[in-house]
Amino acid sequence: MNYFLISFAILIVLNIAMSIYLYKRDDLEQFQKIAQIVIVWLIPFVGAIALWLFNRSQDDNKPSGGSFGGGSSDRTSQLE
Repeated sequence: MNYFLISFAILIVLNIAMSIYLYKRDDLEQFQKIAQIVIVWLIPFVGAIALWLFNRSQDDNKPSGGSFGGGSSDRTSQLE
């Protein structure tokens, strides 16, 4: 009986954390946020973990701060 309560508590905490994570994402439209949160609550554990991995992979594809090297520089225009 204790294992059931512990797993239920972990499920609730995981779903709440994932719901907050999805709600705060700026790159999702409102419909996408609601649909993904519903999936998290309808498919316990698997839905939360799968959507977390999916959204995390989307973050890895975002371009970083800037390119390294090349391009124009303000310093060269100041030398003229």
